[in-house]
Amino acid sequence: MTTFVLVHGAWAGSFCFRHVRRRLQREGHEVFTPSLTGVGERVHLVSPDVDLTTHVRDVVNQILYEDLTEIVLLGYSYGGAVVTGCLKHVAERVSHLVYLDAFVPSDGQSIADIVGAPEPPISLGVEALVPPLLREFDDPAEAEFVAARRVPQPVGTLFEPVKLTQALEAFPLSRTYIRATGAGPDEPGNAHFAVAAAHARASDEWSCHDIDTNHMVLSNRPDELADVLLNIV
Repeated sequence: MTTFVLVHGAWAGSFCFRHVRRRLQREGHEVFTPSLTGVGERVHLVSPDVDLTTHVRDVVNQILYEDLTEIVLLGYSYGGAVVTGCLKHVAERVSHLVYLDAFVPSDGQSIADIVGAPEPPISLGVEALVPPLLREFDDPAEAEFVAARRVPQPVGTLFEPVKLTQALEAFPLSRTYIRATGAGPDEPGNAHFAVAAAHARASDEWSCHDIDTNHMVLSNRPDELADVLLNIV
């Protein structure tokens, strides 16, 4: 049995993993899908004070309070920044780190730094939340389900830099990048995910897998994603 901790992306919640979670559980694995503060079913806790550190603590506390070890820790999209930040606190509990079409920030780098987003000014009436980006789904019913549950993301989560104690490749764990290769060239974040995947392919410290769909891989190809995760373990 393997223990999975699956961390969702921006504007979403643990519901994004519901198909993958059930499949892994049917195969006898233990699966945790924490929802990050201020989004998903924890949207009632949204606040301008929520930042990347808050989300790192959400995941780290789940791991510590459940006393999880030998974890496969996966970060999807924005969740890549969250799982990277978790390493400072629980790296010894992680056996395999997986980035699913995700950002892979370096120490001192934020999501905003990676995408080149200007920091919003402090002034009257400035919104503290970032609205969700439009995404395409293969199944209209899935699109309707997810769209009803996507909510704005606290701006601090995207502008706070990640803190790492050492280079990512220096941690004694396995690393995998899973790339959604069916995304269009103008799809938000796609160019940055392509760079991260290319780095993984070129490195002996990583393995890399492709899934032929757009960025909404959790909704469009849950069984294929589950198969990749099961093959990893």
